[in-house]
Amino acid sequence: MIQRASRLGGPVPKFNDYHIWKALECLDESIPVGRKRLSQLLNIGEGSTRTILSQLQDQGMITIGKSGIILTDRGSEFKKTYHMDVADVSISDLTIGDKDCAVRVSKRAKDVKFGCEERDAAIKSGATGATTLVYTDGNLVFPGSDYPVDEDIASKVRSLFMLRNDDVVIIGTGPTKEVAEVGAVTAGLTIMGGLQFNRDLKDILTPKNAGNELISLAFAIHDLVGGLPVCAKSRDNLGIRIENGAVIDNAYSGPVLEEVISVGTTIRKIATSGPYKGIRVIVTPIELDNRIIAAIGVVDIRTMAGANNLIRLRSDE
Repeated sequence: MIQRASRLGGPVPKFNDYHIWKALECLDESIPVGRKRLSQLLNIGEGSTRTILSQLQDQGMITIGKSGIILTDRGSEFKKTYHMDVADVSISDLTIGDKDCAVRVSKRAKDVKFGCEERDAAIKSGATGATTLVYTDGNLVFPGSDYPVDEDIASKVRSLFMLRNDDVVIIGTGPTKEVAEVGAVTAGLTIMGGLQFNRDLKDILTPKNAGNELISLAFAIHDLVGGLPVCAKSRDNLGIRIENGAVIDNAYSGPVLEEVISVGTTIRKIATSGPYKGIRVIVTPIELDNRIIAAIGVVDIRTMAGANNLIRLRSDE
């Protein structure tokens, strides 16, 4: 089971750009890393790690062999493009969390406005906040002003990084050092415009896609509909079933999903079999190049019949 937030709905994804960035940082061009070990380093489930590796493999960034995963030349260049120096630090005079982590983003001062965007990105990732500093003319200053930081703070930052003119330093803060790092790195990626794979819908959704390729889309819909169960299936493979922020079945095939893929139109009906028997479902096809390649649906447990079934579904966990 791929765990997400314990609450229904909510904006917290199972993984984000940080985890893809971290995966690249953990991989090497010559020393293989096993998937289980990588999952531990990323602090996410093996299912989410498989999805990340699938995306990287599709982009030609990695090769996966019996001995493990290694970066390709393309992956190595991509990693260099988004590299950030990372260091644990403690600057309680500047931050509000229990733990701090600093990152150096090289030569990106021109992309910083007032630091609000980086702070907001860090908070959305789960961190308590983030403070952005710019290195200019030998001084660390707050963006949008010439006001320098306290010399004791500047000294701590200089001891962490070899700073150059126009570098940006972001200090993420949170309840743990892991959360602080997520916040700092996410803020840094925001300055760089996020990870850009140059992928389009046609690259992601194909008739033969396995359930993992539909997970991101399914979780997005799960959040949008306030945590209602969501099911998705590609035309040629088994699909997934999401409840309460987690994938509870990654080999799922519901009769309504199959019907929608077959007829190619949205269907609203009461399920007559399967785990959602007696509950209203709404399933719609996903079309690409005038061809139905997948179906995705929402289970409306808000109905009276659904309310009783929701009790059953939660009791089964």
